[in-house]
Amino acid sequence: MGGTSSKLPKDLLSEYQELTFLTKQEILMAHKIFSELQDRENGPYSSRVSMEKVLTLPELKSNPFRKRICHVFSTSDMKDGSLSFEDFLDLLSAFSDSATLEIKSHYAFRIFDFDDDGTLDARDLEKLVNSLTGETDDTRLTAEEMRQLISNILEESDIDKDGTVNLSEFQHVISRSPDFVSSFKIVL
Repeated sequence: MGGTSSKLPKDLLSEYQELTFLTKQEILMAHKIFSELQDRENGPYSSRVSMEKVLTLPELKSNPFRKRICHVFSTSDMKDGSLSFEDFLDLLSAFSDSATLEIKSHYAFRIFDFDDDGTLDARDLEKLVNSLTGETDDTRLTAEEMRQLISNILEESDIDKDGTVNLSEFQHVISRSPDFVSSFKIVL
């Protein structure tokens, strides 16, 4: 079953093209990669790929948010970060060059919202900074540097001054960042 020999039916291919920002070629490449990650004994459309296997992809291996990316795009009831083929397509679609700023910023916000409470608070921002700078003694900010940085981020971003950044505030900040769309991508 599974494996690289399984073909994607034409009707499904057309449906995926309509529902994503991916081209036919990108969907076929995604299918090939996903099939290679799958366990051979499971069927091609019912099985999920474990987060551990997804994280072996070169496109994710060095991304500091790789586990959060899997958790955000996973529809698994087990909350284990495993991906179905459609989850994998959603992930690739959101990170594609064709995805809109609104889509990209929505998913970036969800990835950075480590506690999944719908806001970026000081704890989320601290995890975000540590993910970007690395968590070694050489790269970790001091407590005072972290406090100052979070204060500066909230000063710039927290429009309603409630001590957190909500999605619309985040999207407002991102809209003023010209490099965001081009840097928020994964190319197969």
